[in-house]
Amino acid sequence: MGLLSNRILTSNKSSIIQELQQAIAERNQSVNDVASDLMRSWEKGGRIQSERASTEATLPLISVVVPLFNEQDNVAHLVERLANTLNSLGKSYEVLLVDDGSGDATWTRIAKAVVPHHPRFRGLRLARRFGHQAALLAGLSRARGQAVVSMDGDLQHPPELIPELVKAWKQGAAVVETRRHYNAQTGCFKKLSSALFYRFFSFMSDINMEEGRSDFRLVDRRVLDQVMAFQQSDIFLRGVVSWLDFPSTTIEFEAANRLHGDSKYTLQRMLRFAHGGIVAFSTKPLRVGIALGLVTSALAFSALCYIIVQYALGHTVPGWASTLGLLVFLFGVLFVILGVIGEYIGLIYIMLQRRPAYVIYEETAACR
Repeated sequence: MGLLSNRILTSNKSSIIQELQQAIAERNQSVNDVASDLMRSWEKGGRIQSERASTEATLPLISVVVPLFNEQDNVAHLVERLANTLNSLGKSYEVLLVDDGSGDATWTRIAKAVVPHHPRFRGLRLARRFGHQAALLAGLSRARGQAVVSMDGDLQHPPELIPELVKAWKQGAAVVETRRHYNAQTGCFKKLSSALFYRFFSFMSDINMEEGRSDFRLVDRRVLDQVMAFQQSDIFLRGVVSWLDFPSTTIEFEAANRLHGDSKYTLQRMLRFAHGGIVAFSTKPLRVGIALGLVTSALAFSALCYIIVQYALGHTVPGWASTLGLLVFLFGVLFVILGVIGEYIGLIYIMLQRRPAYVIYEETAACR
């Protein structure tokens, strides 16, 4: 009986030992699996960080976006001055030349004469002429730099000012604006119309925009990301950047004369530009309509009171001609107000269609 009890006890001990050994083995296997998973995660994370660092190392620090329209005679001079200026900085850069549907040899000179000999220059060609702001927006959408400079291609914006813009950016300014001073050869109409536009825009939109502003500026990547988030089909970039109100500074310069060709901004295009900017950033025209309605209603009520008083006194109220003139005036005001409302409804209609602001027909390869 004692021998049987010892055998049972020994068997129980063996089974317990085997169960303990199996549990320890399973636990060790779990630990090994966890360790393996952690190692794979670390390796994957390290690989991602390495790829990200490699990508950031290949991206340019500075991007320059230049919209062009019928500037075939200015392309070579523009490229030469940009290359000399940017090379002197000793920083990585790229230049995007955007052809806004030119009817001359602008694209041919970009694609065949510039890009093959300047690997840091890229070309974008729009399907048709979409306008200066749309062409500028197309270039900004392709810019890869941490700081992005925009400027015109007629050389009235001096490329030699770019180092000062970059210096101000490195000192902490997220937006580096420029303020243009016209030279002695600029016409009086241009100076007057520009001054009136900026004052009128600042009044109507409650956005303080100083006289002499242009699209010659530097913006930080954070600012550009916010600009590209706007969903306006007819975007007014000067107003957008001012509305964002990031920390900024201003550098003044004197506008040079056009090297070749004439200005592409006719009176009609300037009026359209001003109209688009005001409608996009202000509802004051609608409030002006309300004010006119209140004023004319008060005048009409006063005239009605006068007529009633004169009738009660037994006097005939003369003035059929004046009455007709007043009606014509009131109808004129009414139609002006309806026209203003129609402009805003038209803008809503265009935005709901979700048409692209631009269409890129072709582009050259980016340098790596």
